Amino acid sequence: MISMENRTAVKEFILIGLTDAPELQVPLFIMFTFIYLTTLVGNLGIVALISWDSRLHTPMYFFLSNLSLVDVGYSSAVTPKVMAGLLTGDKVISYNGCATQLFFFGAFATTESFLLASMSYDRHAAVCKPLHYTTTMTSTVCAHLASGAHICGFLIYSIVIGNTFSLSFCRSNVVHHFFCDVPPLLVLSCSDIHIIEVVFFIIGSFAVFFPFVVIFTSYLLIFITILKIHSAEGRQKAFSTCASHLTAVSIFYGTIMFMYFQPSSSHSMDSDKMVSVFYTMVIPMLNPLVYSLRNKEVKNAFRKAVRGQQIQLDHPFS
Repeated sequence: MISMENRTAVKEFILIGLTDAPELQVPLFIMFTFIYLTTLVGNLGIVALISWDSRLHTPMYFFLSNLSLVDVGYSSAVTPKVMAGLLTGDKVISYNGCATQLFFFGAFATTESFLLASMSYDRHAAVCKPLHYTTTMTSTVCAHLASGAHICGFLIYSIVIGNTFSLSFCRSNVVHHFFCDVPPLLVLSCSDIHIIEVVFFIIGSFAVFFPFVVIFTSYLLIFITILKIHSAEGRQKAFSTCASHLTAVSIFYGTIMFMYFQPSSSHSMDSDKMVSVFYTMVIPMLNPLVYSLRNKEVKNAFRKAVRGQQIQLDHPFS
């Protein structure tokens, strides 16, 4: 039986961060500040643009606005704390702060996985059943898919948090990472974690592989449909409706597979940290760029918004 003293021994954790080199603290702070501000401006700008332009009030852009809010959420769970640590040198995070950071990061990241699956279903309906698209992707269906993604994300990480922070952390409070994540926390536990590892494997597999199977199946059917289109112009038009989403999926799942499905012998703490920087900070910044640079409707809406603002500045009292 583990004593209550051991169970409550750890009151705070120390995040060792990305590097101890003093000369890198300021450059990293500047870089992460730029990334985070770009993430906020890009994603919140996408949400505002979709809300403002009625031509973007379609299922695809409804899911995109949800995706943008989720990107802001899980980037904000990690990046500001990392920036503060680089600026002040304070690497301490409270026990409750660690649990909160892990919960919101994991919940939003898992929600993104399910949202990408919902978006693939939307693209499947648009390409494979265009005549039934408006009756298939109704506002009610879209709302259910989006709310289901959020519920799954937050429910799954409620289970993760409950299991992780029921453990005893009496070996050390030094987390070998720049944010609170499950693997480095499990290393610190002096409890028996075998059952919890099995639980995490099961729910982690569901959170990753179920959306991936939905995405894979949707795109398999999409590609079969595209190959049946006789005209090159028709194939190009059909593929262009999926290009942005397919790029976002490739970046998201490519990073996850590189992080979690490489041989254990090739793992190193430094390389894992670099990949973690990519999926915690860079991916949320890239998504709005992917959707805005590859999407004519978004670019047209942006130009319309800029022209409207310019007219207001030129004629403020008209």
